[in-house]
Amino acid sequence: MLRIRRAGLALLITGPLLWSGASAQVTPNAVVEWNKTLLTIVRTPGAQPATVHSTRNFAILHAAIYDAVNSIDGHHAPYLIHIERIPEDASQEAAADSAAHEVLVSLYPSFQTTLDAQLQQDLAEIPDGSRKTTGVSVGRAVAQAILKLREEDGSAAPQPKLDLPKKAGRYQSTPPNFPSPAFTQWAGVTPFGLRSAKQFRPGPPPALTSAEYTADFNEIKSLGMQGSTTATPEQQAIGSFWGGQIQNYWNEIAQTAAEAHHLSLSKTARLFALLNISVADSVIAFYDAKYTTCSGGR
Repeated sequence: MLRIRRAGLALLITGPLLWSGASAQVTPNAVVEWNKTLLTIVRTPGAQPATVHSTRNFAILHAAIYDAVNSIDGHHAPYLIHIERIPEDASQEAAADSAAHEVLVSLYPSFQTTLDAQLQQDLAEIPDGSRKTTGVSVGRAVAQAILKLREEDGSAAPQPKLDLPKKAGRYQSTPPNFPSPAFTQWAGVTPFGLRSAKQFRPGPPPALTSAEYTADFNEIKSLGMQGSTTATPEQQAIGSFWGGQIQNYWNEIAQTAAEAHHLSLSKTARLFALLNISVADSVIAFYDAKYTTCSGGR
């Protein structure tokens, strides 16, 4: 029985989801391995759709892995999906592999050949039997359910043109290339954990003529300008580092932490789910706050 939990709604999907058998050895490798696979994909030029923020796909991947593994492990609350009456000895690793493969093939179909090969290699290391087939079935069922729930989440909506009022204190497109605002539709994407994109929307900036605005402006100008003589070498390094794709860095940090602490597969799955759901929602909330302020809204 597949149980989907969303905003107080419980949807039961019944089917032939009863198996028996003994589980394979549990290791954290599967979660870290598939996380590395997605990092490789998003760093491949042209692989990530320009209008879809990669944090959404990281969250979907790790939500599916977590709920698949947790349907067997059962030591934590599910995120959205829980399959009931699964034998405790079903293969958590097979579930993780199957869920990850199902999600990534759906999100990046041009990589299917590579992803299929990775899945087959991973499953070949798990002894054949009902424990393995159970895990594969659980992973596939959970992934398909989560993908279904995210089909109409607003990520495919057209990007609206952002009105940038030509007023002092309002954001204007900047030289030298004057880029157009990106992900202008992202505030409308359904959050993974937040009640809404504006749940923690900050207040407006200080008044343009205030001492606070002046102090903040001067500090940013002094520390943030290229070739700043005010910023220390450490501050310059920090600014350069965090100016990149920070979701990628945090996933690499999580890989290092999981392996250093020898986390179990279920704990590793939970770590990456919590991280990537939080990061995905922070991006949704960020674009809501950013474009609300840019357009002069509150």
